[in-house]
Amino acid sequence: MSNEVTLHHNRPHRDQFHPLIYRVAGGLVIWFVLSAWILFDHHGYIELPLAFISILLLMAVGIPWILWRQRRKYSRSENDAGREAVSLRDWGNGDMDVCGARLHSTDAAINMLLPLAAGAFGLTAIGIVFVFVARTVS
Repeated sequence: MSNEVTLHHNRPHRDQFHPLIYRVAGGLVIWFVLSAWILFDHHGYIELPLAFISILLLMAVGIPWILWRQRRKYSRSENDAGREAVSLRDWGNGDMDVCGARLHSTDAAINMLLPLAAGAFGLTAIGIVFVFVARTVS
């Protein structure tokens, strides 16, 4: 075992997530909404709460997406073009500035995606159990 400390002080740091991370987050939100509608829409009074949750999540994903598209459309500069050309591997090897702290990019992505994945996969698991229990009870 070596006692040498390796410093990665020359790693690039960024202030935004890679576009693929945002796509995965959007996919997890869509997974959450679809699993709620497919697995829990078996009773008469659940449509209204599911519609409200769907609209809320649509706005939570749609408004930032629209703002991002507008920013990308109207602020094309040389710096933005270089920022988009970064591969996911290169982005993951760098650091990211988050709330005044510097995290490794993959840690920041995990911190962002883990609650969304837990909600989507957890709701799916609970829904599957709910469907099996409802069939055995009926």
